[in-house]
This record gives sequence, C-alpha cells and structure tokens, in this order.
Amino acid sequence: MNRAKSLLAANAAWASETAERAPGFFDGLAQGQNPRVLWIGCSDSRVPAEAITHSAPGELFVHRNIANLFQPGDDNGASVLEYAVRVLKVDHVIVCGHYGCGGVRASLLPPPADLPHVARRIAPLCALAGRHRATLDGLPADRAADRLAELNVHEQVRLLRESPIVRDGDPAPLVHGWIFSLSDGLLKVLTSGYPDADGRSADAADTAGMPHGTSRAGALQAA
Repeated sequence: MNRAKSLLAANAAWASETAERAPGFFDGLAQGQNPRVLWIGCSDSRVPAEAITHSAPGELFVHRNIANLFQPGDDNGASVLEYAVRVLKVDHVIVCGHYGCGGVRASLLPPPADLPHVARRIAPLCALAGRHRATLDGLPADRAADRLAELNVHEQVRLLRESPIVRDGDPAPLVHGWIFSLSDGLLKVLTSGYPDADGRSADAADTAGMPHGTSRAGALQAA
C-alpha cells in the first residue's frame, strides 16, 4: 500500500475506533468549535501540537509555520490571531518553539539561495540572531541554535503582546512562550502570561545553562 492510501486507511480506522469509544463525538465536533487556546508552533513534523499536549480535536486552534514566527504584517498569521481573539475568544495564546529547529539553524547560516521563500520567511529571525551575535558566537553551534530558539520564542511573545489584536481583545488573551525538547518530549515554560506578585509577566529564569527538557512548574492552568 502506498503512503497516501495508508493514511486514508489509518483515518478510517481512527474514525471507527473513535465513534465506538465515544459515541456522539463526531456529532459534537460537527456542531462547531470552542477552543480556549491558540497554538502558534513550528511546522516541524516532530512537534504536532495535539499529540504533545494530549489534546483532542477541537481543543486547540493551531497555526504552524517555519520557526513558529509571528510577523504583524503577514496576513496569514495575523488573520489566524484575529479570528482566534475576536471570534473564538481564546483565553490563551501559546508560542511553542523547539530545540533542534531547522529554521533557527538556517538563520545562523548564509541565506539559502535555492530556498528564496524560506530565506524571506526567516529574515526576521536572522535579524534577531544578529542582535544577539555576541552571546551566540560564544557558544558551540548546537547550543547557539538552541539558545536562539529560546530567544525566538521570547521575541514572538513580545510581538504578540504588542499586537493591537491582543491588546484590544475583549478579553485580552494571556500570551505564553514554551519550548519543546525532542530528546525527552517535555515542554518547558520560558515565559508565562500569568502575572507575578508585582503584576508583571512572569518570565522563567534564564535557561541558557539548563539541560534540554528541564520541566517547569506552572504549565498552563485552567483559566
């Protein structure tokens, strides 16, 4: 069986098993969606949002692209954010990066001439790398890429929090920054949308020296 046919067969099996295990599930799914979370993640096939958070269909509103970037002038990402905040009224926006990200690694190298669309897409990430060059140049290549992946999550969180779509939300969603470790499957909180005692956004301690996959308390709580 070719790969495409095997996916269709797997879908049929999943639909049958789900209907047997949870009668009425698809009837409910067909009624509409009410996700409480917008997930902005990387397109990497190893980081599927629903799988790594053990979420069911309908629980996450998902937008994925190379290197989990949010560019305010990009209608693709901005339209997703706008719909999630103004129509779905999500409570949380989570930016999730991951260690070992190919888009992040590419931003530390000369622009790929044979991938012009990718080069344009990651241009803001290349600029971010340039702003942190002094720090990144002092690290081994793999660690520099992983550190930039962390910095990138912080940068996307900043851009999202500054977005008028988020600021003017009614209510305004909380924006969180997480990162996923491929080596152990754990998510780590880099910055939380929940305010600390002083009313400020609660950023996790600097992770530059921490092993990948070090877990943090305070994963997303129920709103």
